[in-house]
Amino acid sequence: MPPLADSGRRTLARIVDLILVGIVAWLITWALHVNEYTMNADQVQVGRSLGQSAVGVVLYLAYDTFLTARSGQTLGKRWLGMRVANLSDGSTPSVAVALARAAVLWIPFWFCCACLWLAVCGGWSYFDRPYKQGLHDKAARTVVVTTPR
Repeated sequence: MPPLADSGRRTLARIVDLILVGIVAWLITWALHVNEYTMNADQVQVGRSLGQSAVGVVLYLAYDTFLTARSGQTLGKRWLGMRVANLSDGSTPSVAVALARAAVLWIPFWFCCACLWLAVCGGWSYFDRPYKQGLHDKAARTVVVTTPR
């Protein structure tokens, strides 16, 4: 198995992915008129907020699942020389494993505690030993490893 990826590079790759998919999510929610431009506690539009969250979770789940099952790499991981691998044998995760990994990361993110969940889930890799796994990696039994350049 290749060496485990550095947690800082993993974080940077996740930021790249957040930006890329976030732009697409914003464009779709804008086109469907289900986004909220301002957050006014007196005028929360629950339908729009839920619509925006639903579009976001579907896009992020699909993006992460499809690319991880295809090659083990999201665009951020590819650009930074990393891939997701099964802990047991280093192979590329199946669709079911990739979906489980993405679901643990993205469903709570969109419907609960966004930044806090992402920081805890992904940040777990900074302290986890010996495999540097985020909580989503632990749930799916995966690791993030470096790729040859």
